Amino acid sequence: MPASALVHAADAALRVASLNLCTDELLLLLGEPRQIVSVSHLGHSPRETALWRTARSYRANDGKLESVLALRPQLILTMGGSGGARQALARRFGARLVELEYPSSPAEVVAQAAQVAALLQRPAAARPYRQQLARLESSQPALEDGAFVGGGGISLSPQGLGASWLRLAGFRQPALANSRLGLEILVTTPPRWLIRSDYRADQASRGAAWLDHPVVRRLAPRTLVTDGRPWTCGGLPMLAEVERLRALRASR
Repeated sequence: MPASALVHAADAALRVASLNLCTDELLLLLGEPRQIVSVSHLGHSPRETALWRTARSYRANDGKLESVLALRPQLILTMGGSGGARQALARRFGARLVELEYPSSPAEVVAQAAQVAALLQRPAAARPYRQQLARLESSQPALEDGAFVGGGGISLSPQGLGASWLRLAGFRQPALANSRLGLEILVTTPPRWLIRSDYRADQASRGAAWLDHPVVRRLAPRTLVTDGRPWTCGGLPMLAEVERLRALRASR
């Protein structure tokens, strides 16, 4: 191979596409800009991710494999199983389709980041997040009762990933029927803290009207508003949100 071809091969960036909001976050935070050829359309939405400005530097896809094949990616990231047909189609176009599992703990989130960083040939890119998690774990504050609530009263399972992040922030998520928080619970057994998600807060919803009830308003001094977007995936952006929630609680 001529020397000029060797230089070109060394400089050629791995071409990577993401089909899923959660893998968008991983690619945007761990990849080099020149590696990224496409992210999902959700990645472009300010309502869905705080990384939307960065994401809009890249072409959006509709989450389907077929929508990125013309961009000639060598690596395609998504989450959840899709069957062998998509794998075969990706191989036919010279791409590797990696279907990541949804993590179930902060440790798995960071381990998955290391996996993706290795796929991107940038193993060092995951190190700051591993170190950040280690710092948070070593400085775990005393737990206090704190219930997460989103639109329509949607809350968290105490055994889920979201509750693990909440625990790292210093809050103990209560067990709730159907993982929902209602007005009756806030009247009879109110938690010490209410962690209220602002996810799509501008959308009117009859199911969320009770959050403006006087009983809820009386909890305002103990209500912490959290950016609801990182909670959707529970991925790397949650590290910064945990730090922010700790600081908010300390300021009250």
